[in-house]
Amino acid sequence: MAGDWIKFELITLDKPEVCQIADAADIDCDAVVGKLLRVWGWFDQQTADGNAPSVSKRLLDRMVGVTGFCEHMKLVGWMVEADGVISLPNFDRHNGKTAKNRLLTAKRVAAHKAANGKGNGNGNAANVSDALPKEDVEKSKEQHNTQRAEGDFAVDPNAPIEMTLNWVPDPDLLKNYALRMAMPVDLFTHDAIGAFVCHYAASGRVETQAAWVSLLTKWIKRDAAQATGKVTPLRRASGPEANFDDTGWLEGKQ
Repeated sequence: MAGDWIKFELITLDKPEVCQIADAADIDCDAVVGKLLRVWGWFDQQTADGNAPSVSKRLLDRMVGVTGFCEHMKLVGWMVEADGVISLPNFDRHNGKTAKNRLLTAKRVAAHKAANGKGNGNGNAANVSDALPKEDVEKSKEQHNTQRAEGDFAVDPNAPIEMTLNWVPDPDLLKNYALRMAMPVDLFTHDAIGAFVCHYAASGRVETQAAWVSLLTKWIKRDAAQATGKVTPLRRASGPEANFDDTGWLEGKQ
């Protein structure tokens, strides 16, 4: 199951498709919206990709209490039937784990930018948590702890995030990148990371967690190379050494 909530846009309340279904089913638009939520919620909970090969339209009609409701959804393009299998078109845009992760990431980035615009340095964790019911927040914490116990990263390496002054690299990601670059982890001191963060925090740049750690690794490696670099001495020209006691030049000798 993808979760205990689904994405719903308020504009759906007034979409022409809702009115068409209401006319076809001879019910009011508010009732249509409620029954659509029942259908969408069922697909979100019971399918992984919006395809339901083992369920019939009759079963879904019975679930929403309107005979022919699935046919009305097909009429407006909100349900597809092929070879006896019913599915929801564009399911991954609005439902499923991937769509929900995209939505939460967008809300997190937007909340953080809004907080920065107001001079609020408290971050965006509270805003993101408020977007979900309390039980979902607790469930996310449990999943996070389980992943850590299994040795996974504490953060999603592919999750986009804007650089802020309170950013710190994920220890596991940092260790892996440092190992790949043949760098000792003790090079990543608080001061070294601070210089990197201050450089990028004012840019408003957004990268994935993995990309930020990769940039940090290259930054530290460059600084280390500059700090330990040695100046190569100039090579002396070949030939006999100069004799400063020779006075032959006074007699026209060369």
